[in-house]
Amino acid sequence: MPFVKLERNNTYDCLWPYILRILREKPMHAYVLRAEVEAKFGFRPGNVTAYRVLYSLKKRGYVEKTKDGMKQVYNITPKGKKLLKDAARFYRDRARMLR
Repeated sequence: MPFVKLERNNTYDCLWPYILRILREKPMHAYVLRAEVEAKFGFRPGNVTAYRVLYSLKKRGYVEKTKDGMKQVYNITPKGKKLLKDAARFYRDRARMLR
């Protein structure tokens, strides 16, 4: 049971690093992000959750939104790339501490 909670806390409940990682590769429409998270990381976040996280990242300047015809495309910003790098360092450091 503790591992299930750990896994949930670091996936569904903390979705932003996964979204930033995907957007670092290429700009993307919001509705495609859920499938990309599932394909790359093995879990599928809820639709509302993915949108809430994207809006929060945009509000804080970690992603930006542009138009592609009638669709909105999200891109990671330099500030978002720095945040992603900091998150990777955090997880790397924690993993090292647990060895």
